[in-house]
Amino acid sequence: MALKQHSDEQARYDQQVDNSRSYVLPFIEKTHKLGAGTNVMEIGTGEGGVLLPFAEKGCFCVGVDLAAHRIEIANRILAKEVSEGKMAFVCQNVYDEAFLQRFAGFFDVIILKDAIEHIPEQERFIPYLKKFLKPGGQIFFGFPPWYMPFGGHQQIGAKKLTSKLPYYHILPKPIYKGILKIAGEPEGVINELMDIHDTQISIERFERIIKASGLKVMNKQHYLINPIYKYKFGLQPREQWKPITYLPYLRNFLTTCVYYTVQA
Repeated sequence: MALKQHSDEQARYDQQVDNSRSYVLPFIEKTHKLGAGTNVMEIGTGEGGVLLPFAEKGCFCVGVDLAAHRIEIANRILAKEVSEGKMAFVCQNVYDEAFLQRFAGFFDVIILKDAIEHIPEQERFIPYLKKFLKPGGQIFFGFPPWYMPFGGHQQIGAKKLTSKLPYYHILPKPIYKGILKIAGEPEGVINELMDIHDTQISIERFERIIKASGLKVMNKQHYLINPIYKYKFGLQPREQWKPITYLPYLRNFLTTCVYYTVQA
């Protein structure tokens, strides 16, 4: 069933901050120096919690999201940092010409944490991000591979059975949708899950897009147990067993999260 963070904005924010401080920021620091003078953008920023640890290190942070209510929450929770000029939150489409004109070549680091699997036309979107990078800038991606047990995000469901049932999201779309309807899932939940079904991304497809986009993988980490599962399910994060990470396709079914940094 839907977890606390799905309805509690403060819980989502607190988890974003802790996950970023403990895992996302240290991973990015392995390949890119962070500090004063570093400009960071998060796409799909939500409540903005992922950016706080970066602002604490002296980075200037911009969070962008299409959900106006979540940008309002970020501006409220992080009002002090915004007023001090350390952070800015924008409700805008990154494809908008005005946004591109404002931020072209501006960022040292771009973050997409649990976002790329929601974005359509990834073959177009990922190379487009290069327009916002400074020379030597990097992009961080963290996402659940589609074929992992809950890669369809079915855990957001309102019904106990459908929200806890693994792997059935990989069934053909009409069958998957039919199961959700029979279980009584609300129309809004079904529509959201169908959107994710349309934008699904595997490890192999992601790496193909990165290569075709002229981007180079700087670092990667695959997780058997996603770091965010310690908040959701009380499970301690665990890195994937190395031999599994070299097994194409099979690794998707056994890997609950991947982290990548890439550079042009």
